[in-house]
Amino acid sequence: MTVSTAAPVEPPRPDPPAKPPGDPFDQDLLPSPPGATAALLRSLLAPLRVRVAAAAVLLLLQQAAVQAGPLLVAYAIDRAVPALREGHQGPLTAVAVGYLLCALAGGALQYAFVTISARVNQDALLDLRGRIFRHAQALSVDFHERYTSGRLISRSTTDVESLRELLDDGLQELVTVVLSVLYIAALLLWLDLGLGAIAVASFVPLYAHVRGYQRRARRVYRERSTAMAAVIVKFVETMNGIRPVRVFRRETANDAEFDGLNRRHERTNGDALLEMARYVVGSRLLANTTVAAVVLWGAYRVADDTLALGVLAASVLYLRRLYDPIDRLGMFLNSAQSAGASLEKIAGLLAQAPSLPEPQAPVSLPARASERPGRSAKFESVSFGYRTGGEILPPFDLAIPAGQTVAVVGSTGAGKSTLAKLLARFHDPSRGRVSLDGVDLRELSVSELRRGVVMVTQEAFLFSGTVADNIAIGRPDATREEIERAAKDIGAHDFIQALPDGYDTDVRKRGGRISAGQRQLVAFARALLADPAVLILDEATSSLDIPGERAVQRAMTTVLAGRTAMVVAHRLSTVEIADRVLVMEGGRIVEDGRPEELIAGTGRFADLHRAWRDSLV
Repeated sequence: MTVSTAAPVEPPRPDPPAKPPGDPFDQDLLPSPPGATAALLRSLLAPLRVRVAAAAVLLLLQQAAVQAGPLLVAYAIDRAVPALREGHQGPLTAVAVGYLLCALAGGALQYAFVTISARVNQDALLDLRGRIFRHAQALSVDFHERYTSGRLISRSTTDVESLRELLDDGLQELVTVVLSVLYIAALLLWLDLGLGAIAVASFVPLYAHVRGYQRRARRVYRERSTAMAAVIVKFVETMNGIRPVRVFRRETANDAEFDGLNRRHERTNGDALLEMARYVVGSRLLANTTVAAVVLWGAYRVADDTLALGVLAASVLYLRRLYDPIDRLGMFLNSAQSAGASLEKIAGLLAQAPSLPEPQAPVSLPARASERPGRSAKFESVSFGYRTGGEILPPFDLAIPAGQTVAVVGSTGAGKSTLAKLLARFHDPSRGRVSLDGVDLRELSVSELRRGVVMVTQEAFLFSGTVADNIAIGRPDATREEIERAAKDIGAHDFIQALPDGYDTDVRKRGGRISAGQRQLVAFARALLADPAVLILDEATSSLDIPGERAVQRAMTTVLAGRTAMVVAHRLSTVEIADRVLVMEGGRIVEDGRPEELIAGTGRFADLHRAWRDSLV
């Protein structure tokens, strides 16, 4: 096969950083379209609109029952007490019964409202958590390389919890305050126009006070949410990397970094509490000033017989009922700002479109012939560069016939893994196309692509569960006999049988119960059981010792017969199973040929092979 390149060889270029350098908080807020936060909230509540409407009606009726109390007090003072003096007990009895009925109705309606709203809240949060999880899985590998798992955990835990607090208590407080203001303003104006006008006039400075708090709190709670996410990110990354932390004695340095992040979180919490204290003091000052003005003016009017004592008493009661929820409104605004900052971050995450979208009209791969399990792969005028800038792979062409095993070697940063990721469609090329049996990878559905192409990396990630479960990930319907056959083909059966429960042994978190080399063998068995047409091994034998690597190579010689394979390796011993070798430098394929031909030559691979042989001696 021949390879064409567009330019002469250049020195290797290092891969770009996984995330831009700078302030660690810069990457916490992902960009999202205008109105995305409100649209997300509407989409969560839209399927629940009937129950939301029912809850609103119940709260409307509940407030009507509650706000009838002061009217009954006014009636009792101005009508029922004078009637009682004249020996008529009926009006006072009616007031007592009416007050009791209003209390019972208010309690029953409140219970019904809480029952329905709790169900609405939990359903909305269930939907939101599911969206975050599904969307995070659908996002491309390059996104996860830039956006840390700690931040994803923060989105689905801390931020969702902030929204839960808002939905559980905050919205009820808001609606209660709004209904109270409307009911009480109307009742005060109806009871006495003058007293009602004083109360309504007080809304102007109160509204300005609330708006000022909102603006300040929005900034504070956004900073608090970001600081909390940074604490989670640092904690998760430290615990995930506990082994290198111990090996390189990073405990003290990590303590210092975590202390800085923790103190930032403490400061933002203190700022939030300070803003809340200012709001409460200001709102109470306005409330008490208004009540004092109403009582003073109302008392003079009662003395002049221009205002009934019951009306004054009812007005004062209504004012207290009006201003008491204003303090609770601060708690709502507290929750709302925290939830708003969290929802903004969730909306930004959900607005991230996968860089490898599903095709509009997926194309199926042609059926594989039983005697030819592999598929041909072709790179046509392909080039690639990360979004962070810089071309990693200059334009090139490459054809891999079906059933051929190709080894890719070269120095670190030469582009070997990037080439493999393009074939696995972890990335799409910047230009050109990558195809299997003539079908562009971008035209294949993700499910069909993953059935056809399997990649084994040096990480050998295992999930919590049994050994058998981990091998069967690629084929969940596989029988125990098929699972064991795959393990035998790869040389893993003996060590699995020696485990306490054999194939039913729980490997625990990340496969921590077995060695790195054994995890790699399980990953090999998993890939082989999936029966892919194309198998990609990206440094997949790096965790194996020499005897283990030899055992895997012997098994692979049989297993890869007829299957297309790309083997990315630093160890040149892996090349022995290859039909063909590609040597990469600076993102370019500088040599291409059979191993024995390149070894006999005077090129880069011959030098690498000679150095490797000398290292063995």
